[in-house]
Amino acid sequence: MSPGPPPDGAPVPADGALPPAALAGLGQRPFGVYVHVPFCLTRCGYCDFNTYTAAELGPGATRESYAGLAIEEVRLARKALGVAAGPAATVFFGGGTPTLLPPADLAAILDAIDGEFGLAPGAEVTAEANPETIDQRSLAELRRSGFTRISIGMQSAVSRVLTVLDRKHAAGRPGKCVAWARSAGFEHVSLDLIYGTPGESDDDWVRSLESAVSAGPDHISAYALIVEEGTRLAARIGRGQLPGPDDDVMADRYLAADELLSAAGLRWYEISNWAAAGAACRHNLLYWTGGDWWGIGPGAHGHVGGTRWWNVRHPAAYAARIAAGVSPGQAREVLTAAERRTERIMLLTRLAAGCPLGELTPAGRAAAAAAAADGLAEPAAHAQGRVVLTPSGRLLADAVIRGLTD
Repeated sequence: MSPGPPPDGAPVPADGALPPAALAGLGQRPFGVYVHVPFCLTRCGYCDFNTYTAAELGPGATRESYAGLAIEEVRLARKALGVAAGPAATVFFGGGTPTLLPPADLAAILDAIDGEFGLAPGAEVTAEANPETIDQRSLAELRRSGFTRISIGMQSAVSRVLTVLDRKHAAGRPGKCVAWARSAGFEHVSLDLIYGTPGESDDDWVRSLESAVSAGPDHISAYALIVEEGTRLAARIGRGQLPGPDDDVMADRYLAADELLSAAGLRWYEISNWAAAGAACRHNLLYWTGGDWWGIGPGAHGHVGGTRWWNVRHPAAYAARIAAGVSPGQAREVLTAAERRTERIMLLTRLAAGCPLGELTPAGRAAAAAAAADGLAEPAAHAQGRVVLTPSGRLLADAVIRGLTD
């Protein structure tokens, strides 16, 4: 689920068992399942997620065998969690590119999750997709299989920006994908955008926003480009072939997105996410509000009751663990009460619903009052006992949150 290398941690038991304290209250908190599909046709120059092209897989790992491996981990998860877990309120297939797998394989994994945990009535089931890997037929198959939401990696509407990002789809294809998804019966369709790509102009960004809105999704995510160490993009910037991101430009792009998307009826509900009423991603909200989830697949992270773990990263190592009948977990950590409180404040403050002042220490409440006085948090919300960031506060969210967690 997370980019970059995981932290160090304690060993995970061979059967994946969790501490008794983590299992206490299981079933009383929202429960979801994340499925990481680590395959990509090519590696985008900016990406440091746990993904692999066919040439990078090596022996012991193939796309064709992946569904069976993931299903075995679903069964392991049921044994580790016991009867209290479930039903799953949300399931999210992320990557990588989940739609590189045939729809039947994704459906088989979803059926296994339903068989082991059950799906709650009205469960949200999301698949991420790159535009070049889906068409009208595959989207119809996914919808018939029980997927309710599709999240499409658009990134930009400008061809030369897509080229810098090493994206392979034609600029106009995401709009067609949205139309196909609607025709297939998907009620919820999301588009992902990236701003701040080297060489992108203000007009390019506005064009991308307008193109995304005109396609008719009910959810748009807009992320600032982060130049990750070790990526091809970082190397190109380091050699002076491309300019690095400019913080002031990034801020202007964010504010432009907030203004344009809000005018289109998509309201921010998390710093990088805007949605129509009732269209917020419930799986991500589960992460941000302290729910439980099991992460399936290479490099996937899970969290239950304050215990957090992560799987081995390479698909071949993952396959070997599953074939041996042992947990693919690489390591785990048990969060202290103070760490859980800090994490809760950090995540809640990123949401439009805000963070209750009651979560804060006296020093944190003083920082919240200062943020409201400085225009970084909404004074009216503060008067009602919550910290809700203003647009300016969202631009400085990390600094504001540091004050709140003192």
